[in-house]
Amino acid sequence: MTEKGNDKAHTKFRVVVVTGLSGSGKSTAIKAFEDLDYFCVDNLPVVLLPDFLKLREKSSGDLYHIALGMDIRERSFLESYSRVFSELRQRGTNVEILFLEAADEAIQRRFSQTRRKHPLVGDGTVLDRIRDERERLEHLKEMATRVIDTSNLNVHELKRMISRLYTIYPEEDTLHVNVLSFGFKYGVPMEADIVIDVRFLPNPFFIKELRDLNGTQEPVIRFVMQQGQTQAFLDKFTDLINYLLPRYREEGKNYLTIAIGCTGGKHRSVVVTEQLKAQLAGLGYPVTAGHRDVEVD
Repeated sequence: MTEKGNDKAHTKFRVVVVTGLSGSGKSTAIKAFEDLDYFCVDNLPVVLLPDFLKLREKSSGDLYHIALGMDIRERSFLESYSRVFSELRQRGTNVEILFLEAADEAIQRRFSQTRRKHPLVGDGTVLDRIRDERERLEHLKEMATRVIDTSNLNVHELKRMISRLYTIYPEEDTLHVNVLSFGFKYGVPMEADIVIDVRFLPNPFFIKELRDLNGTQEPVIRFVMQQGQTQAFLDKFTDLINYLLPRYREEGKNYLTIAIGCTGGKHRSVVVTEQLKAQLAGLGYPVTAGHRDVEVD
């Protein structure tokens, strides 16, 4: 995932254009925005965007946050998006562009599984159309505020990522922290801002009595925390995070994900995640914790 600029600035209302390659997960993203209480419109003609925003600014009510799906399904999109987005930015209109993409093979597989036709009209195979669309949207990707590669994300993982990145926050000047455990064997979380490897800690997996337990259970917690290097690491890492968080907030971040990884994401990373959550909460930060791979077989 890549980000450009400070797209977390406080505004009267937040407008996110959800776009990208066909088959990359835009419909799933729009549903995730709906769950976050954004007002959503899918397949809005891009040429109507300026008038839509003007009408929204003039309207009354409590609805301020909007997500708009725009892509090549709308015939004038390829010819018009560059001009429309550039003009809006020149006027100072704060429109975020979320661009979703995926590897050619992943998109081809999704079209094969759903038996849908690729919306780009033209000759050749589905793979030819995927590559053609990618080339035509390269400039849009360069304009994007954030780019997410969904190649290795399932529907639920993409929804969770959208939720973490675009939750509507209160207006107070607060940095929200999410600590997430994971297993390196299943890949690094796409939403991670900071990734820490705790595989240097002794592994409970090799203790017969602990192997089938996980890091939320007392025997595993006790084993990990009894290791001398565990507490030393937590003290040093908490000091570092406590130093960094105000700097991230000054830079404009509202949400930070710290990913803690071990081999399988069941033992060491889970314990450290819960311990770090407790320490950060004790320092006064709004903090949540999650365990991505603790239930994976």
